[in-house]
Amino acid sequence: MTPSCVPLMLSLAASGLAAGCASDGGARQAKVAPVYLGAEFLALDKDLVNIVVQMGGQAEAAEVQAYAKCVAAQYTLQKGYGFARHLRTNLAKEGGVWRADAVYTISSALPRGVQTIDAEVIVDSCAAQGIPTV
Repeated sequence: MTPSCVPLMLSLAASGLAAGCASDGGARQAKVAPVYLGAEFLALDKDLVNIVVQMGGQAEAAEVQAYAKCVAAQYTLQKGYGFARHLRTNLAKEGGVWRADAVYTISSALPRGVQTIDAEVIVDSCAAQGIPTV
């Protein structure tokens, strides 16, 4: 730890915040954890669903897409199906909040396509990663 980092570390420790120190003596910003702001789903047809999720904090595009996938997998299971296929996701960020608007088909058999998901496997994976499914 460099000498210029010590006062910063002490002041951050006193305020309850944490940060690392860069080798050049500057402070690194601690990453704010992503915040899951909720999900909505709308059945467009018997086997077609629109999933909309929102995230704040320092969420990244890939995390928002993963959240939408987790919600889609849970929805698939709730409807009594085992598989889904991703059709499209539109991403937007406004005022520090990410929004993913995704559409999936759901089915009892593994659908054709490269972006298919086994809903049970995905829900288990989401739980292991701490990603909500509702």
